[in-house]
Amino acid sequence: NNDKSVPQLLIRDLKFEKKSLTKLMFSPDQENHPSKAPVKYGELIVLGYNGSLPNGDRGRRKSRFALFKRPKANGVKPSTVHIACTPQAAKAISNKDQHSISYTLSRAQTVVVEYTHDSNTDMFQIGRSTESPIDFVVTDTVPGSQSNSDTQSVQSTISRFACRIICERNPPFTARIYAAGFDSSKNIFLGEKAAKWKTSDGQMDGLTTNGVLVMHPRNGFTEDSKPGVWREISVCGNVFSLRETRSAQQRGKMVENETNQLQDGSLIDLCGATLLWRTAEGLARTPTVKHLEALRQEINAARPQCPVGFNTLAFPSMKRKDVVDEKQPWVYLNCGHVHGYHNWGNKEERDGKDRECPMCRSVGPYVPLWLGCEAGFYVDAGPPTHAFSPCGHVCSEKTTAYWSQIPLPHGTHTFHAACPFCAHQLAGEQGYIRLIFQGPLD
Repeated sequence: NNDKSVPQLLIRDLKFEKKSLTKLMFSPDQENHPSKAPVKYGELIVLGYNGSLPNGDRGRRKSRFALFKRPKANGVKPSTVHIACTPQAAKAISNKDQHSISYTLSRAQTVVVEYTHDSNTDMFQIGRSTESPIDFVVTDTVPGSQSNSDTQSVQSTISRFACRIICERNPPFTARIYAAGFDSSKNIFLGEKAAKWKTSDGQMDGLTTNGVLVMHPRNGFTEDSKPGVWREISVCGNVFSLRETRSAQQRGKMVENETNQLQDGSLIDLCGATLLWRTAEGLARTPTVKHLEALRQEINAARPQCPVGFNTLAFPSMKRKDVVDEKQPWVYLNCGHVHGYHNWGNKEERDGKDRECPMCRSVGPYVPLWLGCEAGFYVDAGPPTHAFSPCGHVCSEKTTAYWSQIPLPHGTHTFHAACPFCAHQLAGEQGYIRLIFQGPLD
């Protein structure tokens, strides 16, 4: 099987129809008249889902959420500060029509900051609660979970009112993130145990229990992107270095030269789920699902074959992304040789999990390959030549290289790289492998 005459096919060698693919590169928004379409600020995409939630997207609970300019501004900005338990402070808290943030310093003292309407901004709230103030309902991501039943039993670490994003209604439509969201009574309460303090200009600020972490990539979200540094965002949108653990009482150091302004590719971690922010401009440069479908058909048209059974392999359609198909390509993760499914080379002494590749005899996991269908995770429009290890999700080389370098928060104080399509922790030296297909023999 190692005979040099056997055609070895790397997907990058396929002559992709450049013209037809560039046509498909651009998002449908651009094909319509942009003047008539509502202004889109950007989209939030939850890591760990390959295009939709396991049980389907429903209402405010889905794998991606688009932020559009609202018909009427609903943003708020801080105004009056009330100190101590005066009747005025109590009134501010109980006033259902007034947004406010309450900082409980002790049983005897609460500082209430009233917020007033801001006609220049739109506010979007994210959290676990299904109450009406939450625009995007996010639940804990269970790596590789195929159904929501796996996720509900876990005690959630995501806050009910986790964070809010404020978007400028005028160009350049800047989006900023703040920890904590307003509840149904338009209040944010920071209890006695929450980390809070008075700022140098006499204002109050604080952190939420498990914190809201943000990482802005360097060089934007492109094929040249590099991971940035994880920071914590306060209730007032200030930037801090990380606490020792997620819920430690002691806040990190303030980072003066960084802001809470989101950029294309910023990651937002809510302690239980991580969201990717994509700007409208960034999405316009990103491959569309149509483009990924064209790449899939292009690979299948090259008729890659199993070097053992000589049967033709084919990636299943994007709709069938969870069911193993009989023509499904499988890969040996140590060497990258792609085969059809076969029982050859089982290593009994290794619990049957590791297999010996018939092409090169290297021993390692043997898994089915799945196309990465969530286009928002791609940093370029390159062909699907590489797969994440150990899950077998396939995408472009630059995309696998980028995500394999990103330390994603896990639990309360650890970080590890994970596949963006299924949230599985990456394994092996690089966390991904180049795929080697065999071409048809005729």
